[in-house]
Amino acid sequence: MSGVGYFQLLKENKPFRRLFTADMISYIGDWFTVIALFILAGEATDNSPLAIAGVLVTRSFGMALCDPFSGMFADRYSRKGLMMLSNFISLSALVSVVSFNLLNNLFSYYFLAFIMVLAKSLFDPAEFSYLPKICSNDELITANALGSGGWSVALGIGAGIGGLTISEFGITTALWIDCSTFLLSILLISTLPPGGPDNPVKGKLTPKSAFNEIISGWKYIRSEPAIGRVVFAKGMWASGGGAQVFLLILIGMETSFGELAAGIGLLFMIRGFGSGFGPIIARPLMEKRDFLPYLLGVSVGISGIFYLLVAYLEWTGIFYLLVAYLEWTDILLLLVFCAHASSGVNWVYSTTMLQIRSGDEWRGRVAGTDYLVITFTMGCSALAAALILENNLLELREVIALSAFIQIIIGMGWILFASPKEKKFFKNNIKT
Repeated sequence: MSGVGYFQLLKENKPFRRLFTADMISYIGDWFTVIALFILAGEATDNSPLAIAGVLVTRSFGMALCDPFSGMFADRYSRKGLMMLSNFISLSALVSVVSFNLLNNLFSYYFLAFIMVLAKSLFDPAEFSYLPKICSNDELITANALGSGGWSVALGIGAGIGGLTISEFGITTALWIDCSTFLLSILLISTLPPGGPDNPVKGKLTPKSAFNEIISGWKYIRSEPAIGRVVFAKGMWASGGGAQVFLLILIGMETSFGELAAGIGLLFMIRGFGSGFGPIIARPLMEKRDFLPYLLGVSVGISGIFYLLVAYLEWTGIFYLLVAYLEWTDILLLLVFCAHASSGVNWVYSTTMLQIRSGDEWRGRVAGTDYLVITFTMGCSALAAALILENNLLELREVIALSAFIQIIIGMGWILFASPKEKKFFKNNIKT
């Protein structure tokens, strides 16, 4: 597939370099706000699992609600303009919140989370559709791996430094920092070339036409099994991953990582670094045609296995030898890193396949559906875990184990039922 190196792409592809830099700056700032909202929700409710999960659930369901429409917009309007508009909405929301001191109750935390993901939902399908316009097919694996790695490093830096910033300087300072990152991102994106769509959907936009365009996108996906299968790839991970992202917050509360915000920030930092490291290291696997039909299922299953080890970390003798040399918290961080390294492979490979297999005039709606599946599934997964814990049906470690088993079973399902179809697809298509 791709023989283009990471540094080669950044050096030679100026538009991608600018977009990558804009993403990095904005993503770092995002996590200052997200960590702040987790902390605020916990403080307002005596660390209620359901209230804390509410931030993630609001973000997930909010994006799921908006993604079909934003995907449609990406096939109608300037993708560059949509990315700029997304950052401007987020900037305006944060400036208003900080200037007028509007963050004062649980509803306001959820409302800000919703506005931020509303803006984000405009950005993601637009960028998904824009990237193939500035990168060749040979560059896409590398570009998506770098994008995932950049998001992950930004998550790591943003969550880690954001947590420390909140601990030392307070939430207001963290939000002002996020404001500055959105402004810088807007300025960088404004320098990019237009970039499509080549054949935009025409005609007046009405509620009826919007609905019809969304439905036509779903019909297109249904008519292309090779696309339809991959649309659900991220959802496979999210079936347990939504719960796991939420549970990282509770793990951070129970472990001895120091001050609460810093502890949560550390775990999310490790999650981020893992998500970025995995695709970069595993890129050679994405170039091995014989293994590709199994890759999505294997990556989800491996992620589940590592979280299963997290669940059993202290109550079995599996890690006795390691514990003799390492603190158990060190092993916990290593397992979280490995789990999300595997999930990162799933993300990068599925994204690249959807970009390559979809026609340009459909990419926005394909992306919207892709994000709809993952965000809705993440929301359901996180909400289910929160309700189980809130009602004391299972202990924390048992919920972690349950989420892991779900991923392992679904990963095996892909290998058994979807991989043969993917194998046939690769056999009939020389170029992917």
